[in-house]
Amino acid sequence: MKTSVVILNWNGKSLMESLLPNVLEHTLSDLSQDVELVVADNGSTDGSLAFLETNYPDTIKRIDLAYNHGFAEGYNQALSQLDSKYAVLLNSDVEVTPGWLIFLTDYMDAHPDVAACQPKIRSLRQRECFEHAGASGGFMDFLGYPFCRGRVLSFVEEDRGQYDTPIDLFWATGACLCVRMDDFRNVGEFDARFFAHMEEIDLCWRLRSRGRRIVCLPQSVVYHLGGATLNKENPRKTYLNYRNNLLMLYKNCTPNEFAVVFIIRLILDYMSVLVFLLSWKWRDAKAVLRARWSFLKMKPHFTLQRLENLQQTKITSIPEIYRGSIILGYYLCGKRRFTDFFHT
Repeated sequence: MKTSVVILNWNGKSLMESLLPNVLEHTLSDLSQDVELVVADNGSTDGSLAFLETNYPDTIKRIDLAYNHGFAEGYNQALSQLDSKYAVLLNSDVEVTPGWLIFLTDYMDAHPDVAACQPKIRSLRQRECFEHAGASGGFMDFLGYPFCRGRVLSFVEEDRGQYDTPIDLFWATGACLCVRMDDFRNVGEFDARFFAHMEEIDLCWRLRSRGRRIVCLPQSVVYHLGGATLNKENPRKTYLNYRNNLLMLYKNCTPNEFAVVFIIRLILDYMSVLVFLLSWKWRDAKAVLRARWSFLKMKPHFTLQRLENLQQTKITSIPEIYRGSIILGYYLCGKRRFTDFFHT
């Protein structure tokens, strides 16, 4: 099998009812016997597996993971059971378009130095706009804050074709991530300890530091609902994002970089706590404090992975990392668009 399109499902029966027909129409018809559609169920309790067995007994392969492993380990478990050249990690809340997959796999075939790629991600709610989680490709500043072509912090641009050229990225979104399976395994898969959030950026950082490329191919377009599992206002999501971001920085930064970044992030994270408190978001403020405490407790358990990453690093200055701060640019200089930071 050349390509496995894998949907990790957790209590997403209603999403599958509405979106699986679309995915089937524009996926299996494109590549015939070269592609399979797989749903890996993360211990759903809403009848998801029964729904698949009744409605798609032959067209969709089912993997029962028994309980909720989270995004990272859920995909690790699912992909370990597949033997394909490429895996496309597709969120259950994504609508695809004609030809979406062939653009991705053809490019990967023609460019063996590319480890992963993503399509252009537009919003399923506001179809003329980019979607927050991925937009037209992911980047990061030196302090670990991710941003995209089409989305900087909370500012999301309308898609007017301004980012329709393929471009090398720092990270590709887990909402629709096409990854070469050999590369995925060679760098150690997702870090299961992240559970969810930031795991795809951590994976892509390992790939980029070892000389592999990540690309966005805007000819391929999908629409993402977003927030289907945890919406952006959920304190649990705040906790995971802050904790995992710090763990990712510790795992991948050089010693000198991390010393500087950690001090600055300490200040900025406590400023975030203050902002949350002033906004009456007490649970989010508590989530940031708990995230920093969890990071300090978990940090010693990541030392071996940190050493391994540093030993295998081939590129010490990754061009897709913005060397300034998007926080300062956004709040002090009024920079809102990707082109305010990178001129491409």
